[in-house]
Amino acid sequence: MKVSIIGGGGRVGSNAAFALQCAGIVSEIHILDANEKMAAGEALDLLHGTSIAGDQKIYAGNYDRCSDADMIVITAGLRRKPDESRLDLINRNVSLFKQILDSLKGAGLKNDAIIFVVSNPVDVLTRLAIEHLKRDPSKVIGLGTQLDTARFRSLIASETKLPPTQVKALILGEHGDSMVPIWSTATVGGIPLIKLADFNGTAQQRIFERTKKSGAEAIELKGGAGWAVALSIAEVIHPIALNQPAVLPISSQLTGEYGIRNTCFSVPTLVGRAGVIKRHEIELWPREASGLTASAKALDVTFAQVQK
Repeated sequence: MKVSIIGGGGRVGSNAAFALQCAGIVSEIHILDANEKMAAGEALDLLHGTSIAGDQKIYAGNYDRCSDADMIVITAGLRRKPDESRLDLINRNVSLFKQILDSLKGAGLKNDAIIFVVSNPVDVLTRLAIEHLKRDPSKVIGLGTQLDTARFRSLIASETKLPPTQVKALILGEHGDSMVPIWSTATVGGIPLIKLADFNGTAQQRIFERTKKSGAEAIELKGGAGWAVALSIAEVIHPIALNQPAVLPISSQLTGEYGIRNTCFSVPTLVGRAGVIKRHEIELWPREASGLTASAKALDVTFAQVQK
């Protein structure tokens, strides 16, 4: 599989390229960035590691090199300020994002190529990509709450002093302020979290609040997230590249699931080489279901304000 990374000269894009290189699953990585010199430098640095990490083709190039890509990963965007919500980014990022989409149109894409949006606000931009490109919605996905879920699980593990890989828990809805923690299905080693001694509502709220603020915390401490988001991106790409479908909390356009239609946000979604295969409706606590509804409404209000 060939992956083109738009914004590959930046922190998230270059970290994602490194994660893909280390895994050795995709065969070709194309780095594209408005800063052509930076893209060339990142591609060269990665190329130097191919004799160690694997035999992938890695190079920099313009939009024309996207024409035969199997997946286009869009990480380019303006950075979020520490006191700025992800949705506040919309007025600064939509114009840039539309320019990227128009450049992809001009280059021409394979009919089965998958557009994978990482740029924020990811749910709004995923929906914009579907409408602007007039593309099959099953071929357009967003990172959604994949990263939030990874952070959530890791913070639960830290709180419970148990292995992170044994934690199974979900954040659904918007990748942003209205995200919803799904405590009803959360487990550690198969044990429901709500059954653990001392894991009370106070602990749950503490973990969730830190999850929501993790992006801002990373910006304050080191200028922005990179490694965890890169691993989250790779976790979405690998089942697609291998055609081994996996259920992940990625953003896609709902068609009536959970009573929601047209909104792009995260629910448990089976993804594979064809893109979105199926969205799963799981049983939720009433407050979780109402949280998803509220999250969709908030995103719809914001999307209505986008200058299309």
